[in-house]
Amino acid sequence: QVQLVESGGGLVQAGGSLRLSCVASGRIFGRFNMAWFRQVPGKAREFVAADSRGDTYYADSAKGRFAVSRDNTKRTVYLQMVSLKPEDTAVYYCGVPTDPSGTSYYPVSVEKEYRYWGQGTQVTVSS
Repeated sequence: QVQLVESGGGLVQAGGSLRLSCVASGRIFGRFNMAWFRQVPGKAREFVAADSRGDTYYADSAKGRFAVSRDNTKRTVYLQMVSLKPEDTAVYYCGVPTDPSGTSYYPVSVEKEYRYWGQGTQVTVSS
């Protein structure tokens, strides 16, 4: 089993920055594959970014503004967000696939590829 805990969300003005954290525990070893998604009420969970098999991937909406980094010693992955916009307002979740250390290809932006999820952290961007 894998447990994930997100933190770092909050209220920020447009143009501001936040850094989200995702701490993993349980059956996590070394550099694990993961992704960030976000969700607003009434809509499906939306892919934001992923760090998988040594590469990073970003949704078009996140490119140039968001960056994924990690501290493997702390089993923590970060999502640094700058130049935030009101449309970034959502609950942000981190997800880990069934095989966190797998090297096989999988579509990183597809929600169903991820078995483990955290409880989410709310990000609100005011205009």
